[in-house]
Amino acid sequence: MLEPFILSFKLASITVAILFLIALPLAWYLSQTRSKLKPFIEAITALPIVLPPSVLGFYILVALSQNSPIGAFFKDTFDISLVFNFTSLVIASCFYSLPFMVQPLQSGFESLNKNMINASYLAGKGKVETVFRVALPNIKPALLTAIIITFAHTVGEFGVVLMVGGSIPGETKVASVAIYEMVETMDYASAHIYSAIMILISFAVLLSVYTFNAKHKKKFGL
Repeated sequence: MLEPFILSFKLASITVAILFLIALPLAWYLSQTRSKLKPFIEAITALPIVLPPSVLGFYILVALSQNSPIGAFFKDTFDISLVFNFTSLVIASCFYSLPFMVQPLQSGFESLNKNMINASYLAGKGKVETVFRVALPNIKPALLTAIIITFAHTVGEFGVVLMVGGSIPGETKVASVAIYEMVETMDYASAHIYSAIMILISFAVLLSVYTFNAKHKKKFGL
C-alpha cells in the first residue's frame, strides 16, 4: 500500500534538492538582469506550465533514449540507462517542476529593497554571500513556497513520469501511476483510498504555505 507513496516522496525530495541548486542562481540572475534575453529565458523556464505533460514527456523520452547521443553516451560509457528507471523520473521531474521553484524565488528576489543589496556589495560581500546571508533570509515566504509547491507538484506528477518511467513496481510506480492502474482495473476501492490520501497531502501542503505566509505578514505588519 505504501510503496508508491514512499517512492513519490523520495522522488519529490531528490527533485527539490536538485532544483534548488539549479533554480537559485537562475532566479537570482533573472531578478537582477536587464538583459534583452530575460523574457526569452523566462519563457523557456515557464514552458512546462503550459506544455501538455505528454509532449514534454515524449521529448524527454526521445532525448534520453539509447538512440539519442545523450542516452547512447551514458549507456556506452557508464552502462547506465536513462529511461524506464528511477533516474529517468528524477530527470523528467526536474524539467517538469523547474518553473515552480524558479518563479517564487525570482518574485521574492525582485521584491527585495535594492538598497539592501547595494549595501551588501558596498560592505564588501560578494554575490554568493549576498544571496545566502542577505537575500534568502529576507524572502522566507517565497523560499518556503518554492520548496513546498515544487515538492507537492512532483508528488502529483502523472503524464511525464508515466512516459519516461512506465510502471515498474518499486522502481517507477509512483502514487499517481498506481491510481491510474487501479482505475484501469476497476479497483475503485483502492483508487478511492489512494486518491483521498493525495487530496489530504495536497491540502496539508497548501494550508502550511498559506498559514506561514499569513503569520509572516501579520508579524511584519504587511
